[in-house]
Amino acid sequence: MFNSQVYKTRRQKLKSAMSSGLILITGNPESPVNYPDNGYHFRQDSDFLYFFGIDQPGFLGLIDIDNDTDTIFANDVDIEDIIWMGPQPAVADLAKKCGIDNTKPFNAIFESIATAIKAGRKIHFIPAYRAENKILLQQITGISADRVRDYASLELINAIVSLREVKDDFEIEEIEKACAIGYNMHVTAMKMCKPGVVEQEIAGTIEGISLSGGNIPSFPIILSQNGETLHNHNHNNKLQAGKLMLTDCGSESPLHYASDNTRTIPVSGKFTEKQRGIYNIVLSALDGTIALTKPGITYQSIHLEAAKIITKGLIELGLMKGDVDAAVKAGAHAMFFPHGLGHQMGLDVHDMEGLGQIHVGYDAETRPIDQFGTAYLRLGKKLKKGFVITNEPGIYFIPALIDKWEKEGINKEFINFDKVNAEYRDFGGIRLEDDILVTEDGCRILGERIPIYPDDIEKIMSEN
Repeated sequence: MFNSQVYKTRRQKLKSAMSSGLILITGNPESPVNYPDNGYHFRQDSDFLYFFGIDQPGFLGLIDIDNDTDTIFANDVDIEDIIWMGPQPAVADLAKKCGIDNTKPFNAIFESIATAIKAGRKIHFIPAYRAENKILLQQITGISADRVRDYASLELINAIVSLREVKDDFEIEEIEKACAIGYNMHVTAMKMCKPGVVEQEIAGTIEGISLSGGNIPSFPIILSQNGETLHNHNHNNKLQAGKLMLTDCGSESPLHYASDNTRTIPVSGKFTEKQRGIYNIVLSALDGTIALTKPGITYQSIHLEAAKIITKGLIELGLMKGDVDAAVKAGAHAMFFPHGLGHQMGLDVHDMEGLGQIHVGYDAETRPIDQFGTAYLRLGKKLKKGFVITNEPGIYFIPALIDKWEKEGINKEFINFDKVNAEYRDFGGIRLEDDILVTEDGCRILGERIPIYPDDIEKIMSEN
């Protein structure tokens, strides 16, 4: 946990951003895999971690805006728990660590909320994503479990987003710890990559690096020689010479802050001329848009600049044609770049998106663009100092998408389908991704930059 003042300050800012009522934030319970005593690795709810920091199951937090009080609801362990788990800290001691003196048994929440409802007080809660917490909210509030999301407080959602999206120095330090673990994961993958190795061997090894570094991977590892599938979690392939291996992975710090990086490397140890050509376009899009990133500019506009860099490069290779601006306006680039440039990152790898991605990535001034590819951009609004974001352009050759667009004549005036099919259809995909902190007048890459330039990658692979 951070020091208690961090959590007290966060809760005070939250109260100041709200009008009145009670704020109920549920921690996560244990979740069984296949029978009650065999549980998944416990992961606390990120909003509960942000405001209370207690990384234990079975906790609730109640923030009283009107009376300026905070209360923890949880039960102390009994002798049976101690036999199996060893001595555990008392609830009161854990509460003091986040600056709270008021504690009550878990079930006391029912009476507290019932009394508030009878008094006509507003109960604010955020959308629940776990079935157990949906049921709990139903029991507490009387709202049907399948409707609790509809009654989530938009005022609370907006207040939490405004606080969590700007990272303080404590959070940046934690993210950099996660980035350091992620660096080791990626460099290890580079060293292990060679023809004949099964992808799972590499994926399992780098997952172990994350675990040994302090925590679980920040999301299920994506590692595949079929990188044209954007989120490819199948690790069964044996690496083949001439293919590219895409690795998209990250770690959580001990306090659950995330990293998220992607690198794409040649299985043979050296890029072919064709691979290097596509790779350098993606690298230009990454470095070019990092140079544009600063407070006050929308990430939507930076995404469109990445699309223009990619389109220009593909025109130079003869895979696209026509005017760059016209092609991007028509969305022709999206056959090769069918996703957004990036997202916010922090306690969640896609930070706060459990609150509703539209509330996190957009605002009244900047709205999503309803066009294939760009519609998947998760962060579009103006950047602020303290934002932590990913920048992850890519170029992919997806046979099913190529066939669909060619058959339907989609953007045929901008795409050279003959050359795409004849020379690149089985190319695969390349994505490159760095984690970025928006600073006072620009940005910086978080952590030591994972080797990214082709010559550096080839050197690492040759040394192995």
